[in-house]
Amino acid sequence: MNDKMILGLDIGGSHITAGMVNLTQGFINNETVVRDRLDALACAETIVNQMKDIILPFVRQDEFQHAIALAFPGPFDYENSIPLLKDQGKFRSIYKMDLSALLAEALQIDAKSIRFFNDAASFLQGEIFCGVGKECSRAIGLTLGTGLGSSKYFGKYAEDAALWKAPFMDGIGEDYLSTKWFTTCYKNKTGKEVLGVKELAELGSTEPIVQDIFNEFGKNLALFLAEFVHKDQPELIILGGSMTKAIHFFYPVLSTELSRLKISVPVKISVLGELSALIGAASLFSSINVK
Repeated sequence: MNDKMILGLDIGGSHITAGMVNLTQGFINNETVVRDRLDALACAETIVNQMKDIILPFVRQDEFQHAIALAFPGPFDYENSIPLLKDQGKFRSIYKMDLSALLAEALQIDAKSIRFFNDAASFLQGEIFCGVGKECSRAIGLTLGTGLGSSKYFGKYAEDAALWKAPFMDGIGEDYLSTKWFTTCYKNKTGKEVLGVKELAELGSTEPIVQDIFNEFGKNLALFLAEFVHKDQPELIILGGSMTKAIHFFYPVLSTELSRLKISVPVKISVLGELSALIGAASLFSSINVK
């Protein structure tokens, strides 16, 4: 009997990553992984064609099993494959379009072969499936990057927790746990601008204020996680996203603050990186009916 194979994709604002996921044996074939640019500000035709171009070589392979799972940021009507991003500064040109139908037509396959899943939920599902969360029955996940992704898993499949908009401190969660917070904080403290967290971290060896900013972020993150933990009672916290590449700047304070808040749930960092979401989407494709 052939192994069950699903093509998984992770769609971001500037990139698309694809790879074949072996669900039977629980791994991704790294030799199949490809990454290309995606212009989320382009017209609908360009976006669909960029997605088609990376998918088509897989569709033409003899072992293709007519199953394509895509991790895509919200807001999004995942059941009907309709993007609802309007005010997020990306993918506006495909607002309320039937993306499965458009891709199916471009690829000349059945639209039922294509399904979309929340990217934050897919991240956590991937880590549960074959990452740091294997054997875990209750977990919460955060993806820290341009925006804030949150998800929860209670033994069946991961779901979007949508905590980016949850009330937090003097605003909402994403106000304090996203790239914009870092760039704004740095400018307020120094009068200078920085592109993002990666660039800020590179200044850490020459500007002491950088560590102060990361320490403040670590405290904010601990407070946010404490509320998440009290609500959902997980046995594991999994962190992912581009910010975790700078984890050494804020993990010590995060750990100290969690202990002070009497949170003893272990924190683990994603081992799958950008592959977690596409692996998770493939796993979700196989195991659930989106509601």
